Amino acid sequence: MDAKAEPVISLRGVRAELGSRPVLRGVDLTVRRGEVVALLGANGSGKSTAVRSVIGQVAIGAGEIELFGAPHRRFRDWARIGYVPQRTTAAGGVPATVTEVVSSGRLSRTRFGVFRKADHAAVRHALELVGMADRAKDSVDALSGGQHQRVLIARALAAEPELLIMDEPMAGVDLASQEVLAHTLREQVAAGTTVLLVLHELGPLEPLIDRAVVLRDGCVLHDGPPPRAVGQHALPGHDHVHPHAPAGAEPIRTGLLS
Repeated sequence: MDAKAEPVISLRGVRAELGSRPVLRGVDLTVRRGEVVALLGANGSGKSTAVRSVIGQVAIGAGEIELFGAPHRRFRDWARIGYVPQRTTAAGGVPATVTEVVSSGRLSRTRFGVFRKADHAAVRHALELVGMADRAKDSVDALSGGQHQRVLIARALAAEPELLIMDEPMAGVDLASQEVLAHTLREQVAAGTTVLLVLHELGPLEPLIDRAVVLRDGCVLHDGPPPRAVGQHALPGHDHVHPHAPAGAEPIRTGLLS
C-alpha cells in the first residue's frame, strides 16, 4: 500500500454516550497519512467527543478505533500523537513558565524524564514555530488568550508528533494569533504531519484543508471536499424555508452553523 494511503486514524461504527445521552451514533471516519481533515458541525454535534474518543479520554460503547493500524486498546505509542485540547489555562492553575509547560510535551520522548540536548532543542524549536521564543521564561499567567493557545500548540509540537489533533484551536483567539497558528500548521503539513482539526469555521486554515467531515447529531452528514464558505451558511445539511418563500416552497440547503 502507498504510505500516503495508510490510515492513521480509523473509526468504524463508533458509538459513545456522555452520561446516558448518546453523542456519537455510528461514526465512520478515516484520516490517511499526510492528510489535513477538518471535523465540522454545530455545537453538540459530537466533534469534540469524536476526537476525545480517539485519544482515549472518552470510552466508546460500540464500534472500533484504530491508530496507525493498531487496535486502540493495544496502542501504546502515544508519543506519535500531539493533542491540543480546547482552549484552557496552559498550566492548569499551577505556576509555571512557558518553557516548563512546553517541555512537559517532550517528556514522552525522553528516557526517564531526563532531557538531553536534542530534547532542549525540540522545545526551543516548538517555541520558535509559534512565535513564543521571546516569552520562554515568562509565567504563563502573564499571557493573553491567544498566547496561551500558542503555548498549548508548542507543547504538542515539542514531541515532534506524526499525528496532530487539535480541538477548536482558533476559538477565542485574536487574528494575529490565528495567522501565526495557520503559518505553524502550514509548516507541519509541509513536513508530512497528519492533522485532524475540530473547527467551528474554516477561517484562515481553509487553504490547508484536504477534506471536511461534517457531523450532525452524532452522525456523519458529509465527508468530502471542504464546503465553500458563504457567510454563516457554510456547511451542507441544514434545511430551512426562507420566511418570505411561498407556501409549499422547497427548503433551502444551507449550513449547519446557521
